[in-house]
Amino acid sequence: MDAILTSALVVALAEIGDKTMLLAIVLATRFRQPLPIIAGIFFATIANHALAALVGSTAASFLDGAWFRYAVGVSFIAMAAWTLVPDKLDDDEEPQSRFGPFLTTLVAFFLVEMGDKTQIATIALGAQYSSVLLVALGTTIGMMLANVPAVYLGNVIVERVPLKLVRTLAALLFLVIGLWVVVETYLS
Repeated sequence: MDAILTSALVVALAEIGDKTMLLAIVLATRFRQPLPIIAGIFFATIANHALAALVGSTAASFLDGAWFRYAVGVSFIAMAAWTLVPDKLDDDEEPQSRFGPFLTTLVAFFLVEMGDKTQIATIALGAQYSSVLLVALGTTIGMMLANVPAVYLGNVIVERVPLKLVRTLAALLFLVIGLWVVVETYLS
């Protein structure tokens, strides 16, 4: 249960103001069909984060050792710094709409999530918890918690939620997890 809750919290906070959240807002304003967009986000996230959690979990099983645990801890600390950098969706990255809302969202979300903060966090969480299913479930819940309101409320969220505060809270969470992993590894 710890893996699900931690994964959901980390990703939900990291996703606020992230490029994929901005993409969700763009898709919502372009298509004005929330259910196919939400379904596309859900299936793209499951696929992307299951692969990311698998990479992290597999790496942890092959690279079991103190130095690898230190690397996982440092990756969370690096994520803390990266989270403080605001994302923007470039005009040339707006999705094409000839395939309809579901397929456009599915493909765009999967591709934009590649190498994104939340995907890297999912890899680190997969390494930390060594459970592809629980981490992918948690990170998918986190993505949905952040993006479903974005689809329905769009720009209202961006205007009213202090994104700098949310990024700071997410960075602090990553920092605490990273320091916890490093200290736990050092003490064991």
